[in-house]
Amino acid sequence: MSSIRFALNHMCTPALSLESFFAAAKSLGIDSVEIRNDLAGNAILDGTPAAAVKELAARYGLTIISINALQRFNEWNEARAKEAAELIGYARDCGAKALVLVPVNDGSGREPEVRKQNLVTALTALKPMLDAAGIIGLVEPLGFEICSLRSKTEAAAAIEKLGAQSTFRLVHDTFHHHLAGEAATFPDLTGLVHISGVSDAAVSVSDMRDPHRVLVDANDRLDNAGQMRALLSAGYTGPFSFEPFAPEVHALKEPIEALKESMAYLTAHV
Repeated sequence: MSSIRFALNHMCTPALSLESFFAAAKSLGIDSVEIRNDLAGNAILDGTPAAAVKELAARYGLTIISINALQRFNEWNEARAKEAAELIGYARDCGAKALVLVPVNDGSGREPEVRKQNLVTALTALKPMLDAAGIIGLVEPLGFEICSLRSKTEAAAAIEKLGAQSTFRLVHDTFHHHLAGEAATFPDLTGLVHISGVSDAAVSVSDMRDPHRVLVDANDRLDNAGQMRALLSAGYTGPFSFEPFAPEVHALKEPIEALKESMAYLTAHV
C-alpha cells in the first residue's frame, strides 16, 4: 500500500497569512497546499495578485493543488460563468492545478431530473473553460440532506456521460462521505481527498455540520483511517488534505503541533 501524501487546506489555519500558512506546511514536511477564495482579509479575497501567490509557492517549494472553491457551480448562469472564468484564470496564473466545484446547498434544485440536468449543464459549460486553462475541475458532492449533489455515484455518471474524465475528478471528503451514507468510492476518478474528523459524541449524524469538523484523532466518529485505508488499497495515490472547520481548531495557539499529532495518529492507523 502506498504511503499517505498529506496536504494542507488554508482552512486549517485561516488566521495565518498566506506566507505563514505556506511556512507552516513546509515545517510539517508537506509540499501540497490548497488556497481558498473565502477567507476575509487574506489571499485571494484581499486582492493578492495571482503572480504573487505563484512566486510565494515557488519560494517555499509548494504545489498549489487547488483553489477552493467555485460555489453553486451546478446553478449555471451568467454570473456563475463570469465567476468561473475569473477563478479559472486565477488558478492558471497562480500555478494551481485544480479548482474545487461545490454544489448548491440551500435545499433548492434537488428534484432528481432537475438535479441531473443542472449538473450536466454546468459540467458541459465548464469543460472547455477548464481545458483551455489546463485546470482540473474537482467536483465535491456534499453529504448534507439539503444538498443538490450528495452522491459521488451521480457525479461520476455525469462525468462519464460527457466523456470528460480528463477534465473532471471527484473530491472524496471523509465528512461528506459519512453523512451521505454512500458506500461507493471511485478511487480511479478521485483527484483529492479532504479529511476532517468529528469527535463530539453527542451530535447525531444528520445534525453534523462544518463547525463539528476537527482534526482527526482517536475519538473520530467518521472512520477517517478506514476510509483512507480503503482508498489507498484500491489504488488512490493522490493527496489527503486536512480541512477542519471547527472554531476550536481555528483558535489553536499551536496549530502546527496539533496537525503533527493528527498526522502521526493517521500514519499509525491507516
